[in-house]
Amino acid sequence: MEKPGVESIEDTKNKSASADVSAEYEHKPMLDNSHHVPPHVASSERVRRLGVTFLLLISLAAGFLGGWLGADTQNSNQAGTSIVTSSSQPILTSETQAITNIAKNVGQSVVSIDATSQSQGTPYADIFGLGNGSGETSEDAGTGIILSSNGLIITNRHVIPDGTTSVSVTLSDGTTYNNVQVVGRTSDDSSLDIAFLKIPNTNGKQLVPATIGDSSKMGVGDPVVAIGNALGQFQNTVTSGIISGYGRSIQASDSTGTSTENLDDLFQTDAAINEGNSGGPLVNLNGQVIGINTAIASGSQNIGFAIPINSVVGLIKSVETTGKLEQPYLGVLFIPITSDVARQYNLSTTNGAWVPPTSVTGQVSVIANSPAANAGVQAGDIITAVNGQAINQNTSLTSIIDQEAPGNQMTLTINRSDKTVTLNVTLGTYPANSSSN
Repeated sequence: MEKPGVESIEDTKNKSASADVSAEYEHKPMLDNSHHVPPHVASSERVRRLGVTFLLLISLAAGFLGGWLGADTQNSNQAGTSIVTSSSQPILTSETQAITNIAKNVGQSVVSIDATSQSQGTPYADIFGLGNGSGETSEDAGTGIILSSNGLIITNRHVIPDGTTSVSVTLSDGTTYNNVQVVGRTSDDSSLDIAFLKIPNTNGKQLVPATIGDSSKMGVGDPVVAIGNALGQFQNTVTSGIISGYGRSIQASDSTGTSTENLDDLFQTDAAINEGNSGGPLVNLNGQVIGINTAIASGSQNIGFAIPINSVVGLIKSVETTGKLEQPYLGVLFIPITSDVARQYNLSTTNGAWVPPTSVTGQVSVIANSPAANAGVQAGDIITAVNGQAINQNTSLTSIIDQEAPGNQMTLTINRSDKTVTLNVTLGTYPANSSSN
């Protein structure tokens, strides 16, 4: 089996990953409940930091469009910037002012998170330098984004690990709230590294919610700004860069090799992201959150990863409506198809989500009694579209499912032995870990 190129990666919390090029699956399906077979990366943060290696199972999506000066004129205009031509050389005159405005306006919607946890052993403790990993109390730090004026906050799952006993958040003005509730976390084997917190009593203070943008409108070369609790001690650190790529899939493992995370359909950015930035916003020049910073590449320069915000809007709506985390579940393990994957496995199409036979992965790819199994999805199927939306290098099966809610009905278009099959499926609820303090 020919292995794709591997790069060493590190995450915004703390994990180290090995460079195994072969596709790996999780025991349970990923967020859409489709488990995707990604390369190795690290992801953990509260001061999360993972030594990692990552493989690209989704090919580089779109050519590198350049930096700020090459950014699309329309995007620049939308961002309130102006371009002046002098000697045929474009000069972006308002970049600094735009970033200054973002730091001022979006910064007040960013919180620093401190969590205390107790467990049989915390694999991140030795990495964070805050504990010995032997099951004693450990302390971690990360970042969060305010979603509502009454205190709903979104962050990364790895910022609030299993065994968390207390959480506090600090606003940009220094106000600190203790006894913050953990509304819920996505399952540890889910590809969506997300958790929700709630301040039970804001003491009359009106919090400023962040403005949520549309990540599907972002392209390679578009300018972005990252804000976060760098190194767990430099609150609301602001950095800038561009979208370097999208559709990235990585697999992370901690330094002990006892825990791994599959992260799917991520933005790649060169905006500087550091330990402690996990859970913080990646923002466009309009001041809208288009991503959640999650991982960084170790041994590299300015390679960071963020979850596109469109992948979590369904979860946000669910939590806002029901007060609890309900994650949609399909129930398949899949491999995103690229030209390399198609050639390697002799597939008839270069786009889609391939549900491989057990002989390829050693695992059952259609989970028994899952929505996918009940709808008739079979090993060997290639899911090419969902509700008419094509699955390709820019739009993964995971990202489509993540925008839905449990109970929603969807139509899967499937290539089965070069014949088109249409199946109707009703999404289930993915098991999620939840607790409250």
